[in-house]
Amino acid sequence: MGEDAIKEITRNCLLTRTRRIARVLTGMYDHEMRPFGINSPQFTLLVLISRLGPVSRAEIGRRNHQERSTLTRNLQLMLSEGWVEEIQQEAGGRSRPIVLTSAGRELLHRATPAWRAAQAQAKRLLGEAGVNAVMDIANELPQQGP
Repeated sequence: MGEDAIKEITRNCLLTRTRRIARVLTGMYDHEMRPFGINSPQFTLLVLISRLGPVSRAEIGRRNHQERSTLTRNLQLMLSEGWVEEIQQEAGGRSRPIVLTSAGRELLHRATPAWRAAQAQAKRLLGEAGVNAVMDIANELPQQGP
């Protein structure tokens, strides 16, 4: 690979820029969530599971555009902490939908002010135009991943 290609990638790579932004924002939310024993990806999953109700792992992965191994790792911790549980389907169904437990709902309730603090920090960092750009791009992404 030539020096011109390296310069082009260094100057123009959208992946590098978006991953840097994601790491900075994740750090802000993780910092605020730390006192509650949860990280930002787990908090996001709790919100998603709460919103969707009994939901399959496959649907969570599609909605969150998340790889199966990452999702499984986060769900295992959340199951072991008692924040979510798997429920048995009637008539011997193979699927075991995930639901929020009362402990998970309580955690969401207690951690929401921390989320709001991180959200305010993120908005200050991105500015109004940046917030609008991120929201517009995210809202245009397909609802279901690969």
